[in-house]
Amino acid sequence: MNNQPADATTSQQFETSGDGRSARWDAHRAARRLELIKLARRAIHELGPNASMDDIAAQANTSKSVFYRYFGDKDGLRHAVGEYVIKKFRSGVIAAGRKSSNNGDALHAMMLAYLQMAANSPNIYFFVTASPSTDVLTDPSGAGGKVREGALNDFFEELTSMMRERMHSYMGIAPGELASPALELWPRASIGMVRAAGELWLRAPETSERPTIEELAQSITGWLTHGVAHQASAESH
Repeated sequence: MNNQPADATTSQQFETSGDGRSARWDAHRAARRLELIKLARRAIHELGPNASMDDIAAQANTSKSVFYRYFGDKDGLRHAVGEYVIKKFRSGVIAAGRKSSNNGDALHAMMLAYLQMAANSPNIYFFVTASPSTDVLTDPSGAGGKVREGALNDFFEELTSMMRERMHSYMGIAPGELASPALELWPRASIGMVRAAGELWLRAPETSERPTIEELAQSITGWLTHGVAHQASAESH
């Protein structure tokens, strides 16, 4: 026999029903948000990284107000698309670096994976890596402005850590020890150089003077491990 008061039973049923409706609504919103991210990604791929919210909404066959409702503003949309895109980008580059125990081969694999993924859609790459508030490479803490590029910063942090491991291994530095203060800046600074070289290459016209993706990956690897003097010496022989 159920001794629970009728009003308590009704309240419990209402709460259970309410929770179910809330869960279904949350799932609906999450699915719609993901759909909008994919539509925005496709629109930016076709229209370019400077596409306006009006352009993106029109390409997605919806209204600008829908995107504002889900993402707040264009920077919020950039953050959301970045989270979606950089997750795959990050896993590909990091996996490439983990495949080889040889430091030079690992760096080359990482450079090649980075360039290949950026080249798949330069428009998407430039959209998600553009930070209007601060540069997450040189100001990862966001001290210079409001940072919303969490996925991009996480990617650079993990890449920096891997580059530091490779540098210490290459130089024979024992685990737990540090290189000189200046050399400890190399991992993150090297990512800045890789990013700059890659973006210059992406923007370069496709002529015979533009290096192939493999040539650029080899060159960047050489710059990182031996410097330009070594490469100049190799090319003169």
